[in-house]
Parts: sequence; C-alpha cells; structure tokens
Amino acid sequence: MTLIILDAGHGPDTPGKRTPDGKLREYHFNSAVAALVCGLLTKEGMTVKYTHDSSRDVPLSERTTSANQMKADAFISIHANAFGNGWHTAQGIETYIYPQASKSSATLASVVQKSLISACQRPDRGVKRANFAVLRDTNMPAILVECGFMSNQTEAVLLQSKAYQHQCARAIAFGILCWEYAR
Repeated sequence: MTLIILDAGHGPDTPGKRTPDGKLREYHFNSAVAALVCGLLTKEGMTVKYTHDSSRDVPLSERTTSANQMKADAFISIHANAFGNGWHTAQGIETYIYPQASKSSATLASVVQKSLISACQRPDRGVKRANFAVLRDTNMPAILVECGFMSNQTEAVLLQSKAYQHQCARAIAFGILCWEYAR
C-alpha cells in the first residue's frame, strides 16, 4: 500500500509566517489543505501520515527523520509563499525539488505543478530547485509546493478561502494519484 507523507510546512506559531495584515497564519492554510488532501488520498486507498503537529512547531529534522523511518513512498510539504515584509506584487504557484533530486521527484513535482496551475488558474512560476531540508534530508521522492503568496493581496484573499483550499487540495491529490499510477 502506498504511504504518502503530508507536511503542513511551518508550525502554528512560527514567527513571521502570516499575511501582512495578520489575518492568516501560513500554518492554518497549510494544515487545512493537508487535511483535505489526506481525505482525498485515503478515499483512493492510500495511507497518509502527517509530520506536523498543531500543538507545536515540529523541527525540520524531526519531520524528515519521521518520514524516513516510515519508509514513505513520497513526501509533500504544503506551503503558502511570501515576498518581503509587506504587500507585494509577486504572485503564482511554484513547486520545489532538491537540486540533485531523483527523476521520480522531478516527475512528481511536474505533475503536481501542472495540476495546481490547471485547477487554480494562478500564474505558473514553474518547478524550481532548492536546498530545503525537507527535500534534501528525505529518502523518498519529495516536493515542496507553494500555493500562492500571502504577501499578495489577491492571493491572500484566495488562501483564506475554503473554495481555494479545496481547489489546491484536489489538484495536489490528483497530481499524487497520477504520479502513483504512472510509476
């Protein structure tokens, strides 16, 4: 049975991870989308585990160690992006993989990115490479998705919307399922 790790990036009290007006903490978006993705994947017969905890900020090393110990098939870290300290024009969706990522990680990232762009109709910032701990220190295909910018006024409204959270979740789940069926 396929085991997917969902990681609601950051924790509930991580400093600075919120909209400039303070109306949305990133963790609230991330964890809501993770729960929705979990429900969708579970209905499709996948096993889903979380590395985050709503009662504390789980250290990155604990998240990756946990995923590696569970021998997961894939690791998906869900985020909302930001640029600077105030409102900004940066917008869109992007997905990250580790610079030396496996072909499977690259495929997963590409499929999820395309699915998010198709479902959410936001600017496509593409698949990018970054040396993020959750990508570097995991032993399975791993991606980090940025579903929009908390620092963009239009996208901040979307990120707070249940409808947009559902769009993102359906797109992420669809991408994971397509990747799984193609492996």
